[in-house]
Amino acid sequence: MVSLELSVLTLNVWGIPFVSSDRAERMQHIGKELSSGKYDIVSLQEVWTEKDSMVLQELTKAILPYAHYFYSGVIGAGLLVLSKFPIVSTLFHSWTVNGYCHRIQHADWFGGKGVGMCRIRVGDGYVHLYNAHLHAEYDMNNDDYKTHRVIQAFDTAQFIEATRWDSDVQILAGDLNTKPKDISYKVLLHTSEMTDTCNSDSVTTNECKHNSYTPKKVLGKNLNGFRIDHIFVRSADSIKTEILEYKLPLPHRVPGQKYSYSDHEAVQVRLLLRPKGDDEDSCSVRHVSAAIDGSDSMHDVQLTPPNTPIPNGKSHSNGHVEEDCAAATDITSIKVAVIQESIDLCEGHLNQLKTDRAVYFTISFILLTALILMAEFPVPHGYKTLYLLLKLLVFGVILFCVFMGSLWNLMERNGTLSGKTSMEMKLAGSKLLPLKTD
Repeated sequence: MVSLELSVLTLNVWGIPFVSSDRAERMQHIGKELSSGKYDIVSLQEVWTEKDSMVLQELTKAILPYAHYFYSGVIGAGLLVLSKFPIVSTLFHSWTVNGYCHRIQHADWFGGKGVGMCRIRVGDGYVHLYNAHLHAEYDMNNDDYKTHRVIQAFDTAQFIEATRWDSDVQILAGDLNTKPKDISYKVLLHTSEMTDTCNSDSVTTNECKHNSYTPKKVLGKNLNGFRIDHIFVRSADSIKTEILEYKLPLPHRVPGQKYSYSDHEAVQVRLLLRPKGDDEDSCSVRHVSAAIDGSDSMHDVQLTPPNTPIPNGKSHSNGHVEEDCAAATDITSIKVAVIQESIDLCEGHLNQLKTDRAVYFTISFILLTALILMAEFPVPHGYKTLYLLLKLLVFGVILFCVFMGSLWNLMERNGTLSGKTSMEMKLAGSKLLPLKTD
């Protein structure tokens, strides 16, 4: 690959039909911004309708002529990639667990979420762009989806590892719904061996105080918001990647309007890709400088060099092999710890599924008994319709409990076991921990 600069942007466009405010207007403004020529590769999430996808593709086709929309689930994966460079092939991997079908208010299950890959021809090499939108965290104090998100994170990291092929650079850009201190973030970053392009604690991308769509009651709980939108990078051994700039490129409001582009902030990273020479320094991915735009507290923040990942000592010729090996050992121990914690979460979730199964079947038995008893008693005069509706309601609840305790419980169990056994195999295959046989 010849030396070149690459500008990558990720944005959750908040395109939920009938729910997202100013959706049609915002799509027009987002498309106009993306067609400005500032961005080479764009990774979008929550593009939940084909119409919005076509609108964005039409508005940007002069500058970003190559596009791919990932189809999945009931309402689509919501993932759209726009590129200045040719997209030569694509691949989509669905996650084994993705929320609950009966929690319609959350709707993640209906999206058929997963991670999408676009193989993009850049110069004489390839860049693999991975677009993902992990399950949302709806309640920080009682997160029912923590295990789902951890499995999705591990699955995504494994997918990236399995599809590196001959690519020069792998880029994961999306709304990962995980904060830097979360276990999902650690699993994803350490098991993928990628680098987070941002390592400043002052950056936030969701529920930000300057965003027009952030509710006041949310600001009352947390004024600063959270960083859950990320761009991770990893290079091939022959490529040196420098992070020239990291920033939140969009203004607080759409020019001339009172609303923001989305309820999330966009993240932009400028990368310098070049062949690695013998005289280069040891880090395969390093930060050069960064400017964070989007709020006064984030303006011109200088980022320090990242702590992870640390390159393997054997790949360097700078006389620091022993130090690099020691650092790599430390990173390995961190990887073991986060994967083991993830396995423990999966085991806890499997135990909870056993309890849920017993509860659902117990409720089904009690209600079925009640329904039989109701059939033995005469209908009170004047309440025939109400009595019939009551029996139908009880019968419906019985069917729901039987479904949740049988088919859904088995699906959830198998999906969780799939993630858990993959984690155990990762440790055993790397000879980090012995594989459990019980």
